[in-house]
Amino acid sequence: MMNMFERFVHLSKSMRLDGRAISQVTSNDLLNYKASLSEATSWYLGNLSGFLQKWYSLGLPGITDDAIALLKQLRIKGNRKGEAVLTMDPENGPYTDIELGAIRSALDEAYESDEILLGDYLLVWLFMALGQRPIQYAALKVCDVGMEETKDGTTMYTLRVPRAKQRGRLSRELSSQRVLIPQIGEKLVQYANEVRSDFSAILADSGQAPLFPAKSSRQNEPVGFEHHRTSASLASTLEGVLNKLNVLSERTGEQIHITATRFRRTVGTRAAEEGHGELVIAELLDHTDTQNVGVYVQATPEIVKRIDKAVAMHMAPLAQAFAGVIISDESEATRKNDPTSRICNPKFEPSMKPMGNCGKHGFCDSLAPIACYTCRSFEPWLDGPHEAVLNHLIAERDRLMAGSDARIASINDRTILAVAEVVRRCEEIRREVQESLNA
Repeated sequence: MMNMFERFVHLSKSMRLDGRAISQVTSNDLLNYKASLSEATSWYLGNLSGFLQKWYSLGLPGITDDAIALLKQLRIKGNRKGEAVLTMDPENGPYTDIELGAIRSALDEAYESDEILLGDYLLVWLFMALGQRPIQYAALKVCDVGMEETKDGTTMYTLRVPRAKQRGRLSRELSSQRVLIPQIGEKLVQYANEVRSDFSAILADSGQAPLFPAKSSRQNEPVGFEHHRTSASLASTLEGVLNKLNVLSERTGEQIHITATRFRRTVGTRAAEEGHGELVIAELLDHTDTQNVGVYVQATPEIVKRIDKAVAMHMAPLAQAFAGVIISDESEATRKNDPTSRICNPKFEPSMKPMGNCGKHGFCDSLAPIACYTCRSFEPWLDGPHEAVLNHLIAERDRLMAGSDARIASINDRTILAVAEVVRRCEEIRREVQESLNA
């Protein structure tokens, strides 16, 4: 409705250029309007065509016979489908791997620091992992979360996602089963049990409780969807949670634009990069046919084909992948009296000189030292062998790019930018120290 309103306002303004009052839309008005549109906006009239013909068919005044006759004869371009995906638009298109990694990292850190609630954390993760429409998450119930033991003894976590049959309407007639990674599945089961407990005294069957419940009931709630949040509310939560984290894009140097649609486009794009066809992508995105998913297969996303040292050093400040603090030596470390906090690797420094310290207290299952550079607990030394780490990662990337898939080769791209940022900052600090000594 809003789309038609905006298109009709645009048409009306065009008709008002001669100063006359508008009483009806004629064929001359439409021809003049068509001539005023550019290549980029030529689809405006295509959008209006069906609206104007429906208006006329209802027998309402305002549209002349000759206007309708003209619309039926004209060959009008429709809206170009998938432009944001095809162009990898930095505002509305799919996220790059580096952007998605930055979002994931910031989200996990915010949750571990108790900056966001478990429910909001899981909601954002589901948008990232599954790419479904907000209305599908709004229809989820506690009973949709599943957990079962497989034949090999491992635990499998699943989520039954209702299909969105009609725009703006909740439906649970059809659904599809999605498998979740244990990292999210385990937390989702825990969260679902908490919601079930909260509704045990409110609903006769607490399994029918909404997975993401509203804080208060609304009027005229659909039967069977009492206490559910709206799709607009969930989309707003997604944007609100991530906007507070202020994650930057390496493409623009500005805060990443967050929308549910961009996560959806990212899932489709990544599926195409993995070699999946239109039928699989349509199933993943809950499309009833394949007419709108071909764009993902046609697109060749501009992931960085080649990252050398110069490119990494240039992109590093924009990506802000390094979140730790550079220290002069171990005397400034958070755990300076703890030898186990030292991070060493003979691959990069045969003398086993530490490249930094870990400021985290407790168990860490990340692969040191590569994973350390994107961790906020990492405290790299000013004279640590960081350039050796950078050279190793770039050489390994080149090796994989030559003999493997680009997706595999680019898996450490964000880490490369983090290491490059450490190298750049260390050089900057040393230069400032030298200048102060020479002053």
